[in-house]
Amino acid sequence: MMWSKLLFAHWPVEPSVLASLLPDGLQLDIRDGQAWVGVVPFLMSNVRPRCCPSIPILSSFLELNVRTYVTLDGKPGVWFFSLDAASWFAVRAARATYHLPYMDAKMSLSKEDASAIRYRSERTQCGEPPASFDASYQCVGKPFHARPGTLEFWLTARYCLYSIDRHGRVCRGEIDHASWTLSSASWRMRQNTMGNPWQFDLTGQPHLLVAQPVKVCAWMPVRCG
Repeated sequence: MMWSKLLFAHWPVEPSVLASLLPDGLQLDIRDGQAWVGVVPFLMSNVRPRCCPSIPILSSFLELNVRTYVTLDGKPGVWFFSLDAASWFAVRAARATYHLPYMDAKMSLSKEDASAIRYRSERTQCGEPPASFDASYQCVGKPFHARPGTLEFWLTARYCLYSIDRHGRVCRGEIDHASWTLSSASWRMRQNTMGNPWQFDLTGQPHLLVAQPVKVCAWMPVRCG
């Protein structure tokens, strides 16, 4: 698959708030005493099983996730609180196979001007709390590769996800892609209630990065331990 038009927006959140929301077995990853919540909108395209052609109507859709960072057995990864997607098929397939909290949403992506992207999302999943996002963002400054040890590397260099299967067991799904090419970013935020279901305070100025497109391979989750 290909990930593009991607924004990393991160806010510091009190570690005790996040730790209480994690399942047994996962440890909250903390940097300098601080935990982080990310809101990450992007376009997913060319989604297909290995050795199979993509199907245009199914292989390209918008996605927006709310996440934090965890470790298990010393391996850092991502824990998702929600993943909104503009694909009925992807939502159901990912719920069944990756055990992830995907949700239906009405979403759009457009160019606001020559350099800015406007991204809008309104959750429509029946039985789930409402959440919406409406922001324009653009890169500022020169592209770079984050160096190990920096906050930018810590926030973005995550090559697995964790989930809980139907039996309550922790699973790990490996992810592989080239290192991110990042740029500092600016944005205009019109609405962001993506953290409201967990009472995350995402009202302050976030740490912003825009990423250049990257080709991604993902593996099915397997039980840890």
